[in-house]
Amino acid sequence: MANHRATKKDVRKASKRRDSNRYYGKTTRNAIRDLKAIKEPKTAGAKMPEIASLIDRLAKKGVIHKNKAANLKSKLTRGVNKLAAVKA
Repeated sequence: MANHRATKKDVRKASKRRDSNRYYGKTTRNAIRDLKAIKEPKTAGAKMPEIASLIDRLAKKGVIHKNKAANLKSKLTRGVNKLAAVKA
């Protein structure tokens, strides 16, 4: 266990950050799963900006890498566009 006051504070802060990162990461993963399950193009198109915002926020905070965020958004956008093309 840490002996110095500053180190103890670092441990507390790291714990809070870890909990926060896990919560937002899991929330975003669930939102992505829900978006993939949508079969209506209009509904998926309306949800896409919200999901992209969540992904961008994770990348900005450093929870995920910016390239991973770009790849996720790209794949999701392709999926939504494919839905629109199939229904049209």
